Amino acid sequence: MAFDRTTFSQGFRASLPVLLGIVPFGVITGVAMVASGIAPLAAMAMSVFVFAGASMVATAQLLSQGTPAALIILATLFINMRFMMYSASLRLHFMHLPLRWRLAIAYLQADNVYGLTLARFSEHSGDPGKLEYFLGAGIPIWLAWQAAVLAGILIGAGVPASWRLEFAAPLAFIAMTVPLLRDRAMVAAALAAAVTVVATSGLPLRLNLIVAAGAGIAVGLLFERKAR
Repeated sequence: MAFDRTTFSQGFRASLPVLLGIVPFGVITGVAMVASGIAPLAAMAMSVFVFAGASMVATAQLLSQGTPAALIILATLFINMRFMMYSASLRLHFMHLPLRWRLAIAYLQADNVYGLTLARFSEHSGDPGKLEYFLGAGIPIWLAWQAAVLAGILIGAGVPASWRLEFAAPLAFIAMTVPLLRDRAMVAAALAAAVTVVATSGLPLRLNLIVAAGAGIAVGLLFERKAR
């Protein structure tokens, strides 16, 4: 089978805008994992072998709360069940490939990779270079993720041990939020909420969280109306 470099390049170029969201998500995930008490080497091994950001974030948060291992495994299993649906929808495109390629596709599969390849295949259903496009999109995303997680692990390893448990849960929620910041309204809402929650930290009964949520919603709606 001849390798289609042109289609591979098209997949590579399509993945570049996605990296802007992957890198900060990966860095925060790396910090959160170390902050939850996972050893740096184990955290990096988990990133390489698991390659599933949402389940890694959930694991970090649950570990920081002392959750039993069985519940952590169950939670990550449910989180990653979406990959079964991804595989089912892509099966028709890759079922003819040898097992080694199907295993590589399963490993490199991620939310962003799935979105890029599905959009491509819906427009070019008869394209013979589907594998090359998938690899072109999946490999740079995988490399960027691993580099970002490694950077986050190195940063997290420098945080004093006495602070790590306090940082773990907030970092986990930040890691979940970063990929959602896709337009100006969302970014503005997040910044407004962040500034407000710090500025009103002296309020009793954690009322600063409610005030910050209201500020974020208000600013987000304002930006969205301006955009329209």
